[in-house]
Amino acid sequence: MSILSADQIRVNVKVSDKYEAIRLAGQMLVDAGHVEQEYVDKMIERENALSTYMGAGLAIPHGTNEAKGMIKSTGLAVLQIPDGVDFGGDEPAVLVVGIAAQNGEHMDILTSVAMVCSDEDSMEGIRTAKTAEEILSIFESGMEE
Repeated sequence: MSILSADQIRVNVKVSDKYEAIRLAGQMLVDAGHVEQEYVDKMIERENALSTYMGAGLAIPHGTNEAKGMIKSTGLAVLQIPDGVDFGGDEPAVLVVGIAAQNGEHMDILTSVAMVCSDEDSMEGIRTAKTAEEILSIFESGMEE
């Protein structure tokens, strides 16, 4: 899956709040060349309008509809946060997946990520992974099905 690579995954991240997590994931998308810097602000704007917490320890922050023009290529940024971060859900988010998607791929990617993370074994594997490669392997196997 070319939209995610080991260098786009951070393990054992510690953040003070959801905004720090969103900015970190957004900056990873910027640094990888997927989005313009302004996209990060649109991710924050989106979170303020509607929580991107999906449940089961997963948050998928992404930009607003107006941010589509700021996306250069489709990509993901993954943060594993073992201590969790409050996204306003019923439990803390231990996995934050920043998304930037072009050409209507947005819903397909959201669905794929949600499917991987809805599997309890996969989510536990992601939560306890020690390396980016371990997480990448779980996403690759889950998104191929």
